[in-house]
Amino acid sequence: MSHAVAVLRAARLARSAKPFLARGSKAERCPACRLARSHCLCAWRPQVSAASGVCLLMHDVEALKPSNTGWLIADVIEDTSAFGWSRTEVDAQLPALLDDPQWQPYLVFPGEYAGPERVVSSVQVEEGRRPLFVLLDATWTQARKMFRKSPYLDRLPVLGLQPETLSRYRLRRSKRDDHLCTAEVAALCLELAGDVRAADALNAYLDVFSQHYLAAKAPRAVDLEDALHQRLKTFL
Repeated sequence: MSHAVAVLRAARLARSAKPFLARGSKAERCPACRLARSHCLCAWRPQVSAASGVCLLMHDVEALKPSNTGWLIADVIEDTSAFGWSRTEVDAQLPALLDDPQWQPYLVFPGEYAGPERVVSSVQVEEGRRPLFVLLDATWTQARKMFRKSPYLDRLPVLGLQPETLSRYRLRRSKRDDHLCTAEVAALCLELAGDVRAADALNAYLDVFSQHYLAAKAPRAVDLEDALHQRLKTFL
């Protein structure tokens, strides 16, 4: 069954006035992993469990981009929800999810952009509830706009992460090395919540995805026996 990001992507495609043409769009892509069929990743999807959930709030065409890493989160974390972001409209299922008593939501964003009374640096979950990490899946400029113009998120505590390493993501350019991609942010959140194995699986999956993606663009073959694949194999 399709996961939440795949469903959102299909809905976005259905209402498009013209086809979305990604770079390298001439390549025949696998519909399940979005990579060129010659470099399909489907056999390498991790099989792990997690107590945490993820809620992706995705800017307009993010779900359409083959390089989007929110898709990887949904591949790994079973309880992943995805919603398209709009300044003027809110999917009724989103506030319902945030109000669901089984979840304890955290809006993940740099703490410097929120009032100090909202900012937390650790995950403290009440008994009977599970952490739900709300991630703004967009470019940095778009994400700041989403943060400012989404009043229904204002009541959520802001989880400000302090990454100790630079981003490993190589598929899009960023002006700052400390800006992590969405999957890297999710992995940090999972680790904070104690879902360490799921965090490690997501990081390993991201590394292999990036390797396959870039190799398909070259194009060049991928060594399925290298260290990255051997690491990911432990989560299959």
